[in-house]
Amino acid sequence: MIDIEKFDFGFTAVDESELEAVQKTTTKLQTTSSKVEETEDKLNKLYNAILPLLSNLKMNPEKEYILWPNRVEKVEEFEELISNIVK
Repeated sequence: MIDIEKFDFGFTAVDESELEAVQKTTTKLQTTSSKVEETEDKLNKLYNAILPLLSNLKMNPEKEYILWPNRVEKVEEFEELISNIVK
């Protein structure tokens, strides 16, 4: 007697509509995965841009004032950097 389960090749027959549904889902999954990776990359860049600012602001907590020459220019550069990351 032949053991039929021994020759199970791991596939089943599907009709055309089932195949199309699987293909659409696979395409949607690939697109979503790509968007997730892009969003994670943006978040990492934002985190890495903001962390040095916060670290520098915490550096000398005993001092009441912060000496920050060229503040406007540096803040505008930082705003542009953040804006470029988000876009």
